[in-house]
Amino acid sequence: MATTRDQRQIVETPTEARQGEPGPSVAALLAVSLGLAILILAVVWFVFFRG
Repeated sequence: MATTRDQRQIVETPTEARQGEPGPSVAALLAVSLGLAILILAVVWFVFFRG
């Protein structure tokens, strides 16, 4: 658990300092980027390989 030393410095273990809480914004970012990648690949396929 994080402790306070001298009322100025918060001391945490390395594991505590690395921990984060990925919320719904991370999942939304991954979903949007995956959708864009699929869309771009589909456009490239239709333009160059269909014909």
